[in-house]
Amino acid sequence: MRWLAIFWAGLLLAQGSLPPAEQQELSNALAEAGNSSHEFLAALEAHLKKYPKTATRFELARAITKSAIEIKDNARIVQYGEQVLAQDAEDLATLDAVSRALLASGKADKALPYALRYEKSLRALDTPEISRWQMRAELDQGLGRALLYQSRAHLALNKVAEAVVLAQQSHAANPTAESARALGQAYAAQKKPEACEAFAEAFVVAQDAERTADLAALRAEWRNTHPDDKGLGDLVLAAHDRAVERGKQRLARLRAIDPNALRSTVGDFVVTGPAEAKLDLSTLRGKVVVLDFWATWCGPCRTQQPLYEQVQERFKDRPDVVFLNINTDEDRSVVAPFLEKNRWNKSVYFEGGLSRLMNVSSIPATIILNKRGELASRMNGFIPDRFVDSLTDRVKRILGE
Repeated sequence: MRWLAIFWAGLLLAQGSLPPAEQQELSNALAEAGNSSHEFLAALEAHLKKYPKTATRFELARAITKSAIEIKDNARIVQYGEQVLAQDAEDLATLDAVSRALLASGKADKALPYALRYEKSLRALDTPEISRWQMRAELDQGLGRALLYQSRAHLALNKVAEAVVLAQQSHAANPTAESARALGQAYAAQKKPEACEAFAEAFVVAQDAERTADLAALRAEWRNTHPDDKGLGDLVLAAHDRAVERGKQRLARLRAIDPNALRSTVGDFVVTGPAEAKLDLSTLRGKVVVLDFWATWCGPCRTQQPLYEQVQERFKDRPDVVFLNINTDEDRSVVAPFLEKNRWNKSVYFEGGLSRLMNVSSIPATIILNKRGELASRMNGFIPDRFVDSLTDRVKRILGE
């Protein structure tokens, strides 16, 4: 429960206003609860019951809400989530959870205002200047859910036309099995043949546990206008092709922000140089790749540089060995002047997330990829009198694998 650390931080900030006895009692109760969400929730509820005017009421309500979300307790999500939203009207996670919980509880009329507020808060964050693909993906997912909740609420309130439009918008923002399913249900309420297409898309995208129900809905809707299942297979294949195309469009949208969006394999990473030159590491498959992680402010990196060049010289006649210099400076503008001033003759690429992917926590660091693009060796730091021979031996060993 990562959020537990955040809760404790908030509690520590507020503890100055708590009487010592209450503070000690709360600390003891939470220590006994351990990491169990159920026990944690029960301990906080008991404390609120005993101290209804506690100075930490807001922090406790937020923590109970998060625990309730973990254990899928809709009643408590609504009860305490609404308390949180009364003080923090734009808490996105709570808006999401309360909207969903109210819908699940059959309270569409109450869910709709929260879903609308959820959408409004997300759109306020959605600007053309978004520079992180993760934020773009999270906003798209959140917006898809906010529109989905509104569609479901309208459908429950018999506002079918509005439900269809909102389901279409949800599926366009973030195409999922859930949004396709909602679209199918809205079309079915209008008795439109498009319901079959939507249920077919839900079927091809859904996880195994959901696919059975989606297939049943698809067959039931199909049989309203067809005597048998003939033609159903073609409908499912067409839905599969649409889902694949939507996935490609989503990936292109994210990679327009960052060429490494959704990449999880080092050998598929794309690195960019100071002049915006791009290198796709997948083009180096079949070669041993040596990655030198450094920064302009790193003194040891400067000491290591001539030693690194010695190793490069040893393999200058081996086209199947590539040496790449990966800069980790946060301010990229300082790199080109540094290279010119120090007369470093090196082709540099920025790490662009590669450090996180490869768990590079300190520099200098030297990492070697084998010919399959897999991590084969790691050197954190260096020993000056052994670095050249040690790196040379590792490259030779990996070449011989």
